[in-house]
Amino acid sequence: MDVATARQRLEDMLAELDRSIGVLQGDPVAVRDRSAADAGSDLTDADRAQAMLTVATAQRRAVIEALKRLEEGTYGLCVDCRRPVPEGRLEARPEAARCVQCQGKRERRR
Repeated sequence: MDVATARQRLEDMLAELDRSIGVLQGDPVAVRDRSAADAGSDLTDADRAQAMLTVATAQRRAVIEALKRLEEGTYGLCVDCRRPVPEGRLEARPEAARCVQCQGKRERRR
């Protein structure tokens, strides 16, 4: 993927993530007289929203790091082994920082 295309895709992703994070951080619903079941449902919804916010924030951080690698001229190189990240991986995940092999190693360590 050429640098201009990568930059555009990453900037578009960042804008979309910023919108999503803004929605997820919206004002909490006002407290009302509700049944215990409704209160339990509210907690489940809040937990789900928090999980989505955590994922979106982590992805936003990855996109910003990818934009920095573009500026530094290291975009497309694995941050661990410095070998090229496969083109198909960058097409699917423009924010990818590692080649498939290094990403697999990282995930197994978790």
